[in-house]
Amino acid sequence: MFAKQKYPLQDSPKMSIPSIELQLQTLPDSPGVYQYFDKDEKILYVGKAKNLKKRVASYFNKVHDNAKTNVLVRKIVEIKHIVVSTEQDALLLENNLIKKLQPRYNVLLRDDKTYPWICIKKEPFSRIFPTRNMIKDGSEYFGPYTSFKTVHTLLDLIKELYPLRTCNYDLSESNIKNHKYKVCLEFHIGNCKGPCEGLESLENYQKQVDAIRHILKGNFKESLKEFKLKMQELANNLQFEEAQKIKEKMEVLENYQAKSTILNPKISNIDVFSIISDETMAYINFLQIAHGAIIRSHTLELKKKLDESDEDLLALAVVELRERFQLTSKELILPFELDFGNTLKVTVPQLGDKKSILELSQRNAKYHRLEQLKQIQIVDPERHTNRIMAQMKKDLRLSVEPRHIECFDNSNIQGTNPVAACVVFKDGKPSKKDYRHFNIKTVVGPDDFASMEEVVYRRYKRLTEENQPLPQLIIIDGGKGQLSSALKSLDALDLRGKIAIIGIAKRLEELFYPGDSVPLYLDKKSETLKIIQQLRNEAHRFGITHHRDKRSKSALQNSLETIPGIGEKTMVLLLKQFKSVKRIQLATENEISAVVGLSKAKKITEFYKESEN
Repeated sequence: MFAKQKYPLQDSPKMSIPSIELQLQTLPDSPGVYQYFDKDEKILYVGKAKNLKKRVASYFNKVHDNAKTNVLVRKIVEIKHIVVSTEQDALLLENNLIKKLQPRYNVLLRDDKTYPWICIKKEPFSRIFPTRNMIKDGSEYFGPYTSFKTVHTLLDLIKELYPLRTCNYDLSESNIKNHKYKVCLEFHIGNCKGPCEGLESLENYQKQVDAIRHILKGNFKESLKEFKLKMQELANNLQFEEAQKIKEKMEVLENYQAKSTILNPKISNIDVFSIISDETMAYINFLQIAHGAIIRSHTLELKKKLDESDEDLLALAVVELRERFQLTSKELILPFELDFGNTLKVTVPQLGDKKSILELSQRNAKYHRLEQLKQIQIVDPERHTNRIMAQMKKDLRLSVEPRHIECFDNSNIQGTNPVAACVVFKDGKPSKKDYRHFNIKTVVGPDDFASMEEVVYRRYKRLTEENQPLPQLIIIDGGKGQLSSALKSLDALDLRGKIAIIGIAKRLEELFYPGDSVPLYLDKKSETLKIIQQLRNEAHRFGITHHRDKRSKSALQNSLETIPGIGEKTMVLLLKQFKSVKRIQLATENEISAVVGLSKAKKITEFYKESEN
């Protein structure tokens, strides 16, 4: 039952809802679960708390960084709560209520489906088969498994090791005695020993079922031990052909075990959980370890609705997965500490085999996320773009998404022909029609700082004069010096604070912010850093290309334009014909005269003869 509160009565039959302030004042300082409702009495959110009063009050005493949380808070009209004994009880209750009520602002489980099981039927001469439906008739169910491929692999292994019946006959003792059934083809090809005609005892059959039960639990040791004893017994009795068949079965079992075992066999009955999250989704990988082997792997997707922490999401996922897969292990391996009470031991490994298995789980979560992102990029590019922009906003601590980014780079190789480049990305992709290059006009000599100040000023002075849209983010290729120079230009144009600006240093990929001496380091594999690197590399490429063109033109002017009587039109005609200055130098007077006339041809050939001397 929800905790009741005494509300003052109105004239209408319905009870009025007190103000949020009054509801907050009357909340208890106890563990429990709280629920938020809107004006239409629709459930908005379910949460857990160690202290209900403090946790719920935290929603209302500040402005949240996450816009969705602020929208949620504005919609809350009524708060209900359930008091429980411990925080662990609150976690369990929260999970059940989220699944039952499916509130709009709670995380969304993305893979709520029916998984396959392997059933050992409760009947004489038990059948073993795959199913998606659990029937409470006393039968044993192993799983659920995340794919039928795993189920079929296990069943194929069992079929190779143990000859079991596949028919659905009622093999009661009376039916067998009355010879109600006849053996089928499976008996004749050696896949069944004919219990339907009493050719195999129930005791012997159930021993095989017990061995299969061990295999399904991940314990291969008992089956291998039993096969080894049987093989030795057959060999001692000189039954070498039968002993060879047992040996082949052992090899099948050992081969399957070898493929599964990835760590110390002493590590047994442990569940491993890890989490990878971004702005909108969280991916929780789960590995079940038994007798040193992975017997189950699954990745759960949670769609974030608010700014939930990894700790909260992982705690919710652990409860959900343990309930879903009916896990009974007493030890969990996690990437950070979580409190599940005295019933569960939590290990956060720092080294050794347990650390290795945690890293394996993290890799599985990471690869699952990458697969999903690639699919989204192909199927729904707009959603992919929105996710990237939201992630960049968060990573770079921006107030708005950087839909329009501009990056500047200087080029003055060997101190000559200083130029600069500005490249533009829109929605995380190059917008090449908006690229611009600049010839440095006011700076004498190689001065990166002054050059950066000039081009940034010229770029945004022109945009403001033409009423063109300004970028949400400027990236300066360089460290603190270049960033400070760019800031001078923004100050001069009264744009400081209107456009976010950062500098990126080449050596360690450090990101510098105005007025902050401590750089920001992004994860080397993050998508945000990759886009910034792409911007920087594209600006460098574009700048170098322009610099190379300018140097070529300069070299052309230094040779042809210095010849008396040779103008620009003559120079263009010659280059159209001979393609390069080098070829003009090597051409004969007759070849040149055929293009520009005898008089100019003499001047050109004499100039190059004198330059050689």
